[in-house]
Amino acid sequence: MRYLPHSEAERAEMLAVIGAASADALFSAVPERAFNTAPLDLPAHQPEFLVEAHLRALAGRNRAAGDGPFFIGAGAYRHHVPASVDHLIQRSEWLTAYTPYQPEVSQGTLQVLFEFQTQVANLLGMEVANASMYDGSTATAEAVLMARRLTRRNRIVLSSGLHPHYRDVVRTYVGDGDDLVIIPHAEAGSMPLQIDDQTAAIVVQTPDFYGSLRNVAEYAALAHDAGALLIVVVTEVVSLGLLEAPGALGADIVVAEGQSIGNALTFGGPYVGLMATRKEFIRQLPGRLCGETVDADGNRGFVLTLSTREQHIRREKATSNICTNSGLCALAFSIHLSLLGETGLRKLARLNHARAVALATALEAVPGVAVLNKTFFNEMTVRLPTAAAPVVERLAAEKNILAGVPVSRLDPGHPDVDNLLVVAATELTTDADIAALAAALEEVL
Repeated sequence: MRYLPHSEAERAEMLAVIGAASADALFSAVPERAFNTAPLDLPAHQPEFLVEAHLRALAGRNRAAGDGPFFIGAGAYRHHVPASVDHLIQRSEWLTAYTPYQPEVSQGTLQVLFEFQTQVANLLGMEVANASMYDGSTATAEAVLMARRLTRRNRIVLSSGLHPHYRDVVRTYVGDGDDLVIIPHAEAGSMPLQIDDQTAAIVVQTPDFYGSLRNVAEYAALAHDAGALLIVVVTEVVSLGLLEAPGALGADIVVAEGQSIGNALTFGGPYVGLMATRKEFIRQLPGRLCGETVDADGNRGFVLTLSTREQHIRREKATSNICTNSGLCALAFSIHLSLLGETGLRKLARLNHARAVALATALEAVPGVAVLNKTFFNEMTVRLPTAAAPVVERLAAEKNILAGVPVSRLDPGHPDVDNLLVVAATELTTDADIAALAAALEEVL
């Protein structure tokens, strides 16, 4: 959309209505020291074709995930998305990323979301799911707020294995006071002790940020004994093709990042947040929920059964400020999962784990490198002997190998942070990729 400036007469009219002498008067509450009075250090203007050329040159510096060995995970995973997914989501009846405000006239959109909810509920092992959230991190924060409403308590205990970005989003939503407890890394292998009758929920991720599987049933028992809820987070949703669904292990709310199914990496988004819970908690479920009904003639139809309409008209009654959903990404997820089916998802999960086992075996053979995980799905943490992980990452990148994510980049509070590297393998990781990474590590170390 082009910028359409107001005329001086229009500006004067608006200022007169609000009673301000000038546009500068609108900023009178800002301290003088906060103003930047020097000219901005910006390049001179250029013709449009030169700006486009400059942007193409910047884009050309990006290294796409498929341009060489790729071992980056940490919450966003490279998987194969069939070409049929992209073809179908671009059909005119689907190409929208937004739920209509008059949804009942869009029966196709509602039916897709209804099927999506069914898939998510089955995948997460819960009774009811909503029509998607923005992404996994905001879904986690919304689950925390939901747990507070349900228990009428405030304390939230976060596992040290929760993705650091997710932890930061939760902190942004609820603040960083005494009611937010983060389990220290030293206690990562044990059950949290900071549980009492003021605890609203325990939040645990599995597989966690470091790739290890967590005993969901034990966390569930601990939470329920204290009258709290268990929130389980899954950032690699393909893992549920092999692992027991969190709902079957006692989780009360399950959230996940659905990017791995149907959605490419796309430099970090947009993604699709999955959220499911027990039927008894449905009134506190944020976002939108599609339901099935019949019309006046008895024909099958779909409606928005629950929607946080209060966001539009009564903010004080709202359960959330999320009043839409990631419609297009949810559609891609639903199409891809339908193409896979239950058998295909299990096969995909087995391929991922097999590739990770091959990666772990190869890395363990590199002198001085240790795989720290006792359990993992397709991601693990390795300890490097002498060189700091960011240095190894940079040297490997010079060989066109994206070796993983240094823990220091995302979780600098870890006690052994400098030499830890999180690496991931998927069905797209080849034997040649693994051999290249192992050879690069031998050379660098």
